[in-house]
Amino acid sequence: MFYREAGDFKTSYTDDSQTFPIRFDRYRYYAVLVAAFAVVPVVIDDYWVNAVFLPFLIYAIAAIGLNILVGYCGQVSLGTGGFMAVGAYAVYKLMTAFPEVSIFFHVILAGGITAAVCVLFGLPSLRIKGFYLAVATLAAQFFLVWLFNRVPWFYNYSASGQISAPERTIAGVPVTGAETAPWAAYLFCLVFVTASALIARNLTRGMAGRKWMAIRDMDIAAEIIGVNPLKAKLSAFAVSGFFVGISGALFFAVYLGAVEVGEAFGINKSFLVLFMVIIGGLGSIFGSFAGAAFLVLLPVLLKNVLVGTLGWPTDLAAHLELIIVGSLIIVFLVAEPHGLAQLWRVAKEKLRLWPFPY
Repeated sequence: MFYREAGDFKTSYTDDSQTFPIRFDRYRYYAVLVAAFAVVPVVIDDYWVNAVFLPFLIYAIAAIGLNILVGYCGQVSLGTGGFMAVGAYAVYKLMTAFPEVSIFFHVILAGGITAAVCVLFGLPSLRIKGFYLAVATLAAQFFLVWLFNRVPWFYNYSASGQISAPERTIAGVPVTGAETAPWAAYLFCLVFVTASALIARNLTRGMAGRKWMAIRDMDIAAEIIGVNPLKAKLSAFAVSGFFVGISGALFFAVYLGAVEVGEAFGINKSFLVLFMVIIGGLGSIFGSFAGAAFLVLLPVLLKNVLVGTLGWPTDLAAHLELIIVGSLIIVFLVAEPHGLAQLWRVAKEKLRLWPFPY
């Protein structure tokens, strides 16, 4: 009853085409931002940061990047874990080689390096697509993991083969290392998530996004009407790689602190991010957040309810989680291919017409 467009008229095309044309949506967005930046850092503790907020924020960036490539441009990729590893190792090399430079710029540069690598492995998309492109990106996943395992230069010739993030600060506040406060790590990741969502939202609503969607829907017809498949596909790989690289850099430097590439960025990571996109909704920025939130909160909920409250064995709860995720993927692919984002859109449409929803 409170979600109405009556009286919310526009007097210019600019006002009508803004990201949130309905005033209620705009106020809700501002309220969420205020709560995220001003309220959450005050009330969170170490458990909530490490168990919920940091994984959600970092996976949301990765899901946005993959959604641009798969959901908006239609280029199937199974190499997300490998590209996250590129971002992690890139930020590690930058942090150790240029300790005087702010880690904020290191993370951005790591995203740029990952974008270049992603474009390199995206070149086969000019000749192949569908299942064959998925196999090509899967090969990139295994090749990158092998490369970071076998070339000692990437892990600075460490005897263990692991990489560890050195302590870095912003304005005197540690954001990496053992001395990092929960609120500092949270706010550092939140800045990147907010910027990534705004950039992705504007890209997908602009000319680049329209070209990606034209290639996704029918690449031959898109080429006929003037869309350059080379630029469209490689730009999607570049933007996707940039976001995925940032998520990998944050996953290593801020969240884990020390990683071994095979364990942290294996094929399971690629499938996890892909499941987030499928469950959240292909071709939707909000769906990327919804899918990330769902797959981050589900294990925490099962662990607290089944293991903590009901006393179930941990392995049984883990197996139940796999069953639930697999079942939901099948249900969404069959019944609602656009995922949680479409359910949210339908709910909003019904609220706009309340008390006479169709």
